[in-house]
Amino acid sequence: MIKDKGCKVTILALVFIIILQWVFIPRIIKPKKIPQVPQAPLAIKGKIAIVLDDWGYSLNNLNMAEQIKYPFTVSVLPGLQHSKTVARELHKRSVEIILHLPMEPHEKFRLEQNTIMTSMDGQAIKNIIGQDLADIQYADGVSNHMGSKATEDIRTMDIVFNELKKRNIFFLDSLVSSKSICSGLANKISLRFIKRDVFLDNAEEVGYIKGQIYKLKIRASTYGQAVGIGHDRKITLEALKEVMPELEKEGYRFVFVSELVR
Repeated sequence: MIKDKGCKVTILALVFIIILQWVFIPRIIKPKKIPQVPQAPLAIKGKIAIVLDDWGYSLNNLNMAEQIKYPFTVSVLPGLQHSKTVARELHKRSVEIILHLPMEPHEKFRLEQNTIMTSMDGQAIKNIIGQDLADIQYADGVSNHMGSKATEDIRTMDIVFNELKKRNIFFLDSLVSSKSICSGLANKISLRFIKRDVFLDNAEEVGYIKGQIYKLKIRASTYGQAVGIGHDRKITLEALKEVMPELEKEGYRFVFVSELVR
């Protein structure tokens, strides 16, 4: 009986010691934290600026534009029914605004009101620029709408560029003519300037537009930056909404076109 009692006491003592160890030892001996090695930020493979032309005809794609969560630039035509509203609303959404300045083409298209013509004198050209910039008040840049003839004419572009330089406004050459003299002239007078690399939506097909965006990606990878021009079209916005997150994951950064201006 005494032996049995002694055994029971010993067992109880051992159980008590085990319980004490279980309760107190983890508090005394804290497990070492394994230091987390910070991941290196993804290297930027290239900067891409998306510019969407011809805003101002309607308000149809304002909501669609809001769904794109990356920087992009819109060029707004002056003097249209919705020009001021589009510029104001997209500016509120932190979209960059530039003026899409109507200029004379070689083709016999229907021209916008107050299109700059190569036959105009200097004062007429300056008046149009002033009026259009007043209409699109958030613009700190200008791109040419059409203008294949005007951008080949050094007299016309000299007047335009000197007026923009005086106002500290950059010029984006949509490059609708391979004979454009804009780059050389801008360099000569030290005007802030950039030119288009890829047109995105000459064909209104999702597959085509995505293919053009991938061409833009390759150019950005090669040269460090690239400018793509599309239009105020639902299909273009839908393609961008789908592809832009993919390119960001690959290491490409979307920026306003003004960031790439030299």
